[in-house]
Amino acid sequence: MRLGINLGYWGAGMDGDNLAVAQEADRLGYDVCWAAEAYGSDAPTVLSWVAAQTESIDVGSAIMQIPARQPTMTAMTAATLDSLSGGRFRLGLGVSGPQVSEGWYGVKFDKPLARTREYVEIVRAAMSRERLSYEGQHWTLPLPGGPGKPIKLTVHPQREHIPLYIAAIGPKNLEQTGEIADGALLIFPSAEHLEDTAVKHLRAGREKAGKTMEGFDVCPTLPLAVGDDINGLADMFRPYTALYVGGMGSRKQNFYNQLAQRMGYEKEAAEIQDKYLSGDKNGAAAAVPHQLIDQTTLLGSIERIAERMQAYAAAGVTTLTLAPAGFTLDERITALRAGTDALERSGLA
Repeated sequence: MRLGINLGYWGAGMDGDNLAVAQEADRLGYDVCWAAEAYGSDAPTVLSWVAAQTESIDVGSAIMQIPARQPTMTAMTAATLDSLSGGRFRLGLGVSGPQVSEGWYGVKFDKPLARTREYVEIVRAAMSRERLSYEGQHWTLPLPGGPGKPIKLTVHPQREHIPLYIAAIGPKNLEQTGEIADGALLIFPSAEHLEDTAVKHLRAGREKAGKTMEGFDVCPTLPLAVGDDINGLADMFRPYTALYVGGMGSRKQNFYNQLAQRMGYEKEAAEIQDKYLSGDKNGAAAAVPHQLIDQTTLLGSIERIAERMQAYAAAGVTTLTLAPAGFTLDERITALRAGTDALERSGLA
């Protein structure tokens, strides 16, 4: 099992530290450094900055948002980043959510599965440098009846095949991801529930495409905190969990809330959402069960974290992406080093 690092969003007050964390992860032999985007920092700019100041670690978008860019623009960005980084770019895509898609980008959040499939097909065709012609439900290239003609990408990516990942949560999206992508970006993964909530759906998609799970990258992100006080460490992540389960999306359409329900926290997920959407964020954080946090993070001693890593590997994880917690750079670096120590102790390195 490989290790990755997730820097999250740039501009959150730890920008200088983020670069230092990425450079330390590079030195420690981490496999990939991911960066996120929502409606603040964009992922490609951050990844360009990190790639220019690291040596061997891959850089990946987790995610580049589908409603933010035309698919051909995404192919151009991916090819450019792969070329500039010396073949170290991984393209992670996702549809985002209805509030961001419609509120920030002005793109209707409808038929996300069909839109994702078409988007991936166009991106792959463009990156292969074939003359691009496409007729779909959501995109038609070139536009009919006009001056446009099929053209091809002029930039040569470093590699013939840039790994393509999709952020997926729901069963249908996971199945399609297994069918059309090279890897899946997962959030709030519980080793105990991963087979039922994710892997079996990914496997079904692979089988639909006539493939096995061999070579497919199952890549969840987990916050990491090292120490002896498990309860205290878990409390650090209460606001984070409450934000996603309670407030990331509308009452009717919150994918993270639905995931918590599939993990057996139906009552608790409803309470967290009720409190969060009513403005009681502290109450929502207090309502998050300790077990839910403990199951979806890496907490405790290096020995305990190593045991959890073994559980994730047994559940089918191939790249474990860590988000090392800490209020200072030293604390984050310490957590980052603990990740490699735990991996070695687990026997999975």
